[in-house]
Amino acid sequence: MKFMKLGSKPHSFQTDGNKVRCVATELATDIVIHVGNVKFYLHKFPLLSKSARLQKLVSSSDEGNSDEILIHDIPGGSSAFEICAKFCYGMTVTLNAYNVVAARCAAEYLEMHETIEKGNLIYKVDVFLNSSIFRSWKDSIIVLQTTNSLLPLSEELKLINHCIDAIASKASVDVSRVDWSYTYNRRKLPEENGNDHSWDGVRRRMVPNDWWVEDLCDLEIELYKRVIVTIKTKGIISNEVIGEALKAYAYRKLPGSSKDVMQYNYFSKLRPLLDTIFYLLPAEKGSVSCSFLLKLLKAAISLNSGEMVKEELIKKIGQQLEEASVNDLLIRAREGEPSVYDVQPVQKILEEFMMQDQNAKTEIGNEDEIQEIRRQGILSEASKLMVAELIDGYVAEIAKDPNLPLSVFIGIAEMVSSFSRPVHDGLYGSIDTYLKVHPGISKSERKRICRLFDCKKLSADACMHAVQNERLPLRVVVQVLFFEQVRASASSGSSTPDLPKAIKDLNRASYGSSRSATTNADEDWDAMASAAELRALRGEVAALRVENGVVHERNYGDNKINSDKAAISKMKGLITSKKIFSKKWSSKSGQATENSGSDSSESLGSTNLDEAKSMTIRRGRQSVT
Repeated sequence: MKFMKLGSKPHSFQTDGNKVRCVATELATDIVIHVGNVKFYLHKFPLLSKSARLQKLVSSSDEGNSDEILIHDIPGGSSAFEICAKFCYGMTVTLNAYNVVAARCAAEYLEMHETIEKGNLIYKVDVFLNSSIFRSWKDSIIVLQTTNSLLPLSEELKLINHCIDAIASKASVDVSRVDWSYTYNRRKLPEENGNDHSWDGVRRRMVPNDWWVEDLCDLEIELYKRVIVTIKTKGIISNEVIGEALKAYAYRKLPGSSKDVMQYNYFSKLRPLLDTIFYLLPAEKGSVSCSFLLKLLKAAISLNSGEMVKEELIKKIGQQLEEASVNDLLIRAREGEPSVYDVQPVQKILEEFMMQDQNAKTEIGNEDEIQEIRRQGILSEASKLMVAELIDGYVAEIAKDPNLPLSVFIGIAEMVSSFSRPVHDGLYGSIDTYLKVHPGISKSERKRICRLFDCKKLSADACMHAVQNERLPLRVVVQVLFFEQVRASASSGSSTPDLPKAIKDLNRASYGSSRSATTNADEDWDAMASAAELRALRGEVAALRVENGVVHERNYGDNKINSDKAAISKMKGLITSKKIFSKKWSSKSGQATENSGSDSSESLGSTNLDEAKSMTIRRGRQSVT
């Protein structure tokens, strides 16, 4: 820290209690100055020779009271006046970053200008500020902090502007010219701890671009805002570094910004702070992380900030939603709400993300512009896949809420249904969680929620789980079993044949006229599978897997004909498993249902047998793993 000593005479101020100051000299004092609740017993000559204001006060006072002056509004109070008084006496006084602004403002108040005496206090303080304080990074920050208690005079004297300019200029200097003190945000290097005996004392570590961000976190929000605006105006610091600075400040000043709900007593203090941080956010996409934006949104919701702030944050988040995590999206509902999480902001964020494609298609005219937008990620399929997987994880978490309406769950899941995903395991898991937590939903609701996932896109493990899942409608269990068997029947598991018409009919809400069944039969298929039915299905899958292993061992040594026979054998097993449910399929349905069962078996036995056989011949001797 820089400092300056003024005067050469020894200190001779004495204190008689906390409210009395006097000068220990043989000459009796002839003036009493009241500064606040402190009395100073001093001499007129040294004071009046350097202060024009004291001259006026003494001359304008009543003759009977000329020896006693009242000063109640001097900046810096009694401590600042004492510095000025010591300077008038020529006593030694030390100026530093903590008291220099108070001394400067008090000297201005007392009118200690050069016109009164050469080398007066105002001149000496200004020299110290310009030659030392404003050239020091940390001293400039300390001085700026002290100006708040000395308003408005510190503003009128442009001390705040000088500090801000000095800080902004130093923050904008090229890092190669920065002598960083490594004060914050790192541990000492081994050589600095004395553990490296080969260290020659020369620091070679690169200075990071954001070396200054945490030093500014001690500033009050209004001063911080002015510093950041000045730094941005210079146009040297990147938006990413500005964003990092705002993130560091928010984490320091918003106690609970990393939590979901803030305490009420913070509201009046923190709402203006949050609004200012939002105002300072760079407009460019990617300047701040999506996680930080979501924390700001949670804080804005908790602090009940203005709708404009929340809407703009939602818009920014939607533009880079693929960067978020599931925990980032979990926004706790307000106290008293029946639901655990507030899902409405997430729906708006997702809508904003979905609008990017629409806006890009309407605003872009030529192919070159479309390619550029794709390169930037607006139309990126990878971004869509990441968001789809993110929402799968999100709905799996909110599905644990027993008060979550089915329409809300389905509404969020359907918003990303157009995004292609190679695997639907995550979506299936979230649906299973919802069914487990909400056992009382109706058959039609189970049927509706199960339409969200595609049986063809379940992994082998997910298929095995689904076949044993008593919470699923029987229709879904049969579909899953079919795809598992057809996948196993092929020589390679990389693709799945199309569903036969009979199984396709199970996907529809109603059947065609040639395969119509009674209402009761349809309800049977939509009912949950019983334990006995699931055991039968598991037996089929287990038998199929065992047979599959034997067949593939044989395929490695036999010719293509053996592979064809294996495929035929597996497809016969498929027909057998379908007959397990003949009672369900034909109960109360009469002759029409028997025809339907016959058609289904015929479709399963003919259509897919030919498909499986042709695939087996085409793909050669590959084994299913």
